[in-house]
Amino acid sequence: MDKAGFGLYVHWPFCQAKCPYCDFNSHVVQDIDQSRWKSAYLSEIKRVSARTGARVLNTIFFGGGTPSLMEPKTVDAIISAARGAWQPANDMEITLEANPTSVEASRFRAYSDAGVNRVSVGVQALNDPDLKALGRLHSVKEARNAFDIARRTFDRVSFDLIYARQHQTLTQWKAELTEALSMAADHLSLYQLTIEDGTAFGDRASRGTLAGLPNDDAGADMFEVTQELTERAGFFAYEISNHARPGAESRHNLIYWKSGQWAGIGPGAHGRLNLDNSRIATETHLAPLVWLKAVETEGNGESLQSILSPEDREVETIMMGLRLANGLPYSTFSKYTNNINDLIELGLIERTDESIRTTQKGRPLLNAILRQILA
Repeated sequence: MDKAGFGLYVHWPFCQAKCPYCDFNSHVVQDIDQSRWKSAYLSEIKRVSARTGARVLNTIFFGGGTPSLMEPKTVDAIISAARGAWQPANDMEITLEANPTSVEASRFRAYSDAGVNRVSVGVQALNDPDLKALGRLHSVKEARNAFDIARRTFDRVSFDLIYARQHQTLTQWKAELTEALSMAADHLSLYQLTIEDGTAFGDRASRGTLAGLPNDDAGADMFEVTQELTERAGFFAYEISNHARPGAESRHNLIYWKSGQWAGIGPGAHGRLNLDNSRIATETHLAPLVWLKAVETEGNGESLQSILSPEDREVETIMMGLRLANGLPYSTFSKYTNNINDLIELGLIERTDESIRTTQKGRPLLNAILRQILA
């Protein structure tokens, strides 16, 4: 049995608008044939489950895009199909990402009735000018109303915030995070704004027109105060950007970080499955209509399936596992002893009796640490 668990990731690729910082596989489309898409998802669940055989399904995660644009009956049908395809765990976690517009919040009760028991709300900022700058379609008032509805509707609620935004000061972020922590969620995902190539922000940055971004020192200060305030409030950083009250960690995301297994369906979804004594990486077609047509005509939405080498598996385990506060067993690093010792001397990682993990000083430098370890 895989101790990290087995999950299903369902990618819904559609949004009402493309946020300028977003580099996810999301598309703005006016008309969506929900019945046609529902049939395609159900077909993929049937195909993948035939390949995996009988398993206990620990989690389902609806990501995107904006899954709260899915009709509740589509969500219901997918959950029902997954429950029929695999044996559902008694405590199965079913998460749906949602935007806090009033239209989407009005669907929360129907999603709960379909089986969703955890919602992750994309709040992103708690002031209206910054929400507008981030391309968000909701107001702070709508976000608070949606959050209140979510707390009354679902067993577990998380929400996201982005910091190190344009013209944001450390004092402003402290005040905003303090306000967020008072809203009584059990999980917060707190991301430092990164400028990705191929996004609207990336294009503006390359032209020198993205003003007011905090410098590296200011970003580091915001990261540090984030750790201080969240820990003081009882939200422990179990992963670099994710903070939770004890027991409220995202079980689905832990499957990724602990190198568990998950099936990925929908445009652009990735999966990792252990089959026939091999670790299989799967990818699906990125373009929504290409994926849809492939499922309908070929009975398979995958674009790539490959066997990971032992070296690739090892690297992936280290890259994902060091994101966790608990780190990884020391035995994982048997090939990298010299590199590990150098980083310990620098105070960026530490060795406990059984594991290697990043220190508070090292956590914001994880990418550099990984490059050093894997060099």
